[in-house]
Parts: sequence; structure tokens; C-alpha cells
Amino acid sequence: MWAAQWQYHRGVDRHARNTVIEMRITKPSIELGLASARLLDSEWQTVSTDGAFDNTKQILLRNRYHDGKYGYEVLTLFTTSNGKSFWVDRGWVQAGATATAPPIVSSPPIGTVTITGRLRLDSSLPRGSFFALPGNGQGLVSKLNAQSRLNTEKFYIDLLSGSVSSLIPKVSAQLPELSDGPHMAYALQWVFFGGLVIYGRLLIRRTR
Repeated sequence: MWAAQWQYHRGVDRHARNTVIEMRITKPSIELGLASARLLDSEWQTVSTDGAFDNTKQILLRNRYHDGKYGYEVLTLFTTSNGKSFWVDRGWVQAGATATAPPIVSSPPIGTVTITGRLRLDSSLPRGSFFALPGNGQGLVSKLNAQSRLNTEKFYIDLLSGSVSSLIPKVSAQLPELSDGPHMAYALQWVFFGGLVIYGRLLIRRTR
């Protein structure tokens, strides 16, 4: 029964999360300044801001797949016109031809641009390993910031488009799977198993 309740609450939480995501991705775009003032209520919403990319500060999030092909998510540091710095996920790129060959990553445009994307919290970043070029694997964004002596905002942006056509990702960062999953079925399964245990004990008592 404990396992059934655990799976039930997981299902409820996942359904609530999916409902929030579905609602917020349909909202109209707002300025990043308005969203950053209420981060928890703005995650997944589309935001826009002006600023510049720093292509010397770039990391590749590995173990990302698209159409069955192995690759990386490209995260590049972005600083707004009012001085806020955060990571921008510029989309997926395919891995190099060999294990030692780096992927082909296009450079972001130089100078001030306008970007539009989904606001994401640092805590919602997919858990994986970072592979920095140049350098070795480092960990999550917060760990990378500490090691690089950076102090970025507690959010990042999944890039969707920008004022320059080259900013439109060929493969943009994917939304999480918005299904409720098998948790409710698992909850019923655990209840069924519990019933079998009770039924089995009754049979044992009757045969004594």
C-alpha cells in the first residue's frame, strides 16, 4: 500500500507539472525583466530580451539524442543590455565523426541581438554531464560557474528564434514528454499485489 501511494502521488505530481507546462507554453511572449521578477511563475513561458553572446564561454551538454543520433545541446553565455548573464541553449548538434572529433558548432552572431526563447530554471536542467570545449567534463551549470568564476542568473533560456536568422536552431531544445506516464497503472498494480498477499494469507489459514 505504501508503494501504491508513492506511485499515485508521483502520477498526481507529474500531471500537475504537465498541466503547468502546457498552459505556460501557450502564453504570449513577455519581456525577460518581467519574467525574472517572478521566476517560479514564469518557467516555460516565452520571453524575449536584447544582449550579446560570448562565444568564448560555451559548454556542450552530452548524452542528448535526436532522431536516434547522438549529440550535444549547445549552451552559450548571453549578457543582456542591462548586465544580466545567463546560459542560452542554442539547440542540438550531432556529435563528431569520431569520439575525439568535436561537433560542428556554428558561432553566434557578434554584437547586440534580440533573442526569444523558453525560460527555464537551473533546477530543471536535464541531469547529465557537461563536456566543455576545450577542457574536460565539469558537471552542472552551477558547478561550471564556480569553477569558471562566473556568476550567472538562476535560469537559462531554450532559444527559439532571434533578430538574426542564424539564431533559429536547426534542432531546438525539446520539451519534456508531456504524458502522465504509467504511475497510476503501477499504483493499481501494487494494490493488486497487496490483495494477493492478503488472499494468500487467508488461504494458508484455511488449510491449517
